[in-house]
Amino acid sequence: MKYQVGRPGRVVIVRFEDHDDVLGDLVELAKREKIRAAVLYLVGGMREGSIVVGPEKDEFPPTPVWKKLGESHEVLGVGTIFWQGETPKVHFHGAFGKKDMVKVGCLRENSETFLVLEAVVIEIEGVTARRELDPESGMVLLKL
Repeated sequence: MKYQVGRPGRVVIVRFEDHDDVLGDLVELAKREKIRAAVLYLVGGMREGSIVVGPEKDEFPPTPVWKKLGESHEVLGVGTIFWQGETPKVHFHGAFGKKDMVKVGCLRENSETFLVLEAVVIEIEGVTARRELDPESGMVLLKL
């Protein structure tokens, strides 16, 4: 285990509107506000999204299993923002529910708000954590 100790910085409250690009807008927010490290919480609705629900097999490099939302879903989840080079990277895991069906996974692509989605972004100051490509897994992972 490796770790760093930081402290809370600014708190940013975000209201996404219908059809907003959730992941893209979070990246733009991090750039605009120069947020280098943060934890984020999302609650509300999404109409589109592609999520990874695990690897096909427990092997390296992992082959992701993709699921599409494809229609409106309730969403609740937590994520982080850390930069890879000059680009902020959002890592978000959430529960996505519709009627009596629930999917849980890592949101990666095509993230579009349904009606309204709220985010609370809490900046983390005093850390040097970043994302780097891990050659063994082929994934971009947190480095301390």
